[in-house]
Amino acid sequence: MTPFAQRYGSWAIVTGASDGTGREFARAIAAQGINCILVARRHAPLEALAEEIHARNGVDCRTVTVDLSTPRATDTIGAAAAGLEVGLLVINAGADPHGSRFLDKDAGAWLDLSQRNVTTTLECCHRFARPMRERGRGGLLLVNSGACYGGGSFMAVYSASKAFMLCLAESLWAELRGDGVDVLTLVLGKTDTPAYRALLARNGAPVPDQMASPAEVAEVGLARLRDGPIYNWGQSNDVAGYAPNSPDARRDRILMVDRFSRSTFGG
Repeated sequence: MTPFAQRYGSWAIVTGASDGTGREFARAIAAQGINCILVARRHAPLEALAEEIHARNGVDCRTVTVDLSTPRATDTIGAAAAGLEVGLLVINAGADPHGSRFLDKDAGAWLDLSQRNVTTTLECCHRFARPMRERGRGGLLLVNSGACYGGGSFMAVYSASKAFMLCLAESLWAELRGDGVDVLTLVLGKTDTPAYRALLARNGAPVPDQMASPAEVAEVGLARLRDGPIYNWGQSNDVAGYAPNSPDARRDRILMVDRFSRSTFGG
């Protein structure tokens, strides 16, 4: 058993696993000898990936075909994981399929995006992190976007949902860092995923140069998992870059706020 599997085995859940970074996370995790629960809306790509992973790595795989923007999605995932020791949760689904101004879409589209990126993320973290805390080991990896650091036209709900993910990850890192549970939000820039390419094509925008590859994202994200709570893609932790402040500076602030909250609420 690899050290990674000893810390995060014996099962991992990967959402958005049908393509892009989610598929690469699943491949990289399986290569460490960890069984996988693959979650996405499309059944055929999930089954193909499960067969590939099992043939290549010999691990077991379960697939869960579910739309994460539906209210009972977490229950569906939980049922698939019943009786299993889930030691790693990778929240990867959460792209903005619209690329639209807020008022140019019906509110329902934004409620679906919020359900997927906020509510389902919260529910999954709550459901699967509690047993990790009880066992004294595990990991939560929340794949984020640079949009988490501020809003703008065409990003109102997307950036708001990613800011929620940022603050959730920071808080869970502070809460669980003494319990053997690692928490990281992996903040990405332009990444070469099918969802991103489809959005560019739909809006007639050119494909940018030097996009991050999904395989590299998965490799680096898993390697950085123990160094939470934040990693900004392509930057060292002492550099602010496209963020208001660096991950190191944010970590210091989180610890300060954590000390205040513990003294206030008696933790």
